[in-house]
Amino acid sequence: MTSHDAFRAAMARVPGPVAVATTIDAAGRRWGFTASSFTSLSLEPPLVMVCLGKAASTHAAFTGTGAFLINVLAVDQEGVARQFARSGVDRFTGGDMVPCELGLPGLPGAAARVACDLHTVADGGDHSILIGRVTATFTGAAEPLVYYERTFTRPAAMMRVPG
Repeated sequence: MTSHDAFRAAMARVPGPVAVATTIDAAGRRWGFTASSFTSLSLEPPLVMVCLGKAASTHAAFTGTGAFLINVLAVDQEGVARQFARSGVDRFTGGDMVPCELGLPGLPGAAARVACDLHTVADGGDHSILIGRVTATFTGAAEPLVYYERTFTRPAAMMRVPG
């Protein structure tokens, strides 16, 4: 296996959340993309990060925005993940998104939503790392969708420890 293939295989073994990042540009156009590289970065100040390919059609909108919203998808929102991962289509045609935190497009049934002001854009090789300062959050009751071994799945059930 080449080092590139070995790296991809190793990263496929790391489960990640499935999120859809959304924003609105200065002209009022909605933008969004599916990401599995979303994580917390800092508690004080509250920062999160999400990665976006530099060649993505959404790159200029997100790196030039003042704010974005991360929708952590629920297990029943795999279709939304697939829609926002497609290129060359209006990703918002499904009608799933409504104005949520900061007035940004959000999913009412999301497992969580994290609204951010764009704090920093850092270089990450062929990706940009969008670092957002958290301004508002929503925590839903739904179980989150997970990406593992290049497929969508649900997290393993939590085991309770007798106490």
